[in-house]
Amino acid sequence: MIEKIKHLKQKHNVLIAAHFYQRDEIVEITDLSGDSLELSQKASCATNPIILFCGVGFMGQSVKILSPNKRVFMPKIACCSMARMIDDSYFDKSVELLRSYGISDFFPITYINSNAEVKAKVADFGGVVCTSSNASKIMDYALKQNKKIFFLPDRCLGENLAAQNGLKSAVLGLDTKEAVQNADIICYNGFCSVHQLFSVQDIEFFRAKYKDILIVVHPECPKEVVKKADFVGSTSQIIKFVQSLKPEQKVAVGTEFNLVNRLRAPYNGEQNTFVLSSTKPECPTMNETTLQDVLNLLEALEKGEPYNEILLDVKVALKAKRALEKMMELS
Repeated sequence: MIEKIKHLKQKHNVLIAAHFYQRDEIVEITDLSGDSLELSQKASCATNPIILFCGVGFMGQSVKILSPNKRVFMPKIACCSMARMIDDSYFDKSVELLRSYGISDFFPITYINSNAEVKAKVADFGGVVCTSSNASKIMDYALKQNKKIFFLPDRCLGENLAAQNGLKSAVLGLDTKEAVQNADIICYNGFCSVHQLFSVQDIEFFRAKYKDILIVVHPECPKEVVKKADFVGSTSQIIKFVQSLKPEQKVAVGTEFNLVNRLRAPYNGEQNTFVLSSTKPECPTMNETTLQDVLNLLEALEKGEPYNEILLDVKVALKAKRALEKMMELS
């Protein structure tokens, strides 16, 4: 199967890209692997006219937004649970609620985990996109606008950014009207289902079991977990940090299982890298794509019958690109 994939990929000049959270079998056959924005940027610079993207829907959209002249296909158009929590209609309803609270002048930031229509809406308000790796820089820029900040859709990342800057945060639709009115950063009530699995109790368990263990988490984790961690970073930042540690250093990592499982090999037969959870924090949608799905799509391309092509409304794509390019300029 792998040889067939390699043959068809080369024959049709296809670049295969996969997010870090994909299954090992998928990451092993890709030309590019990385986090969502990194992949979009690298794929847009590649000379291949066709991109086969293994990830979730909003990521495929980001590739298409930055590479409008390329054809972008996905073996499975899987849905990110967080991105599904917000669409353009929910954005409009949130704006209406903010205005009913007397908040009409705000600066929106949307996490990259959102669809193209939401990114376009944010662009209409003069806002910008962020990722977990550049969120601090984007927040610095947003704070200079001297407006309340509406951060969507991940409430955890928004709350953690507020705490990092010593600012007040509130969750729209969850906290009281007064709390929202008094907040510096107003967060949409969305979250990552995987990163919600990590708890303070997990941290306490590992600290009690292993002396001097380091706790590393993603900023999509709840604020009480982030507060007790030794290192907080994006997917790429976590990889860099953990792989820079001495091989005997024990570390428990709070992010998706597939990534943690690939971080470091055992040292002298001993496992020193642990998943910060009593359950398996595996993203179900990131794990939907299989080698068979990749082969099926390449075979369909060979027959001239490809499917799952990412197509976007031109106006939406142009607006979303504006918010993405502003982010890249700032970071």
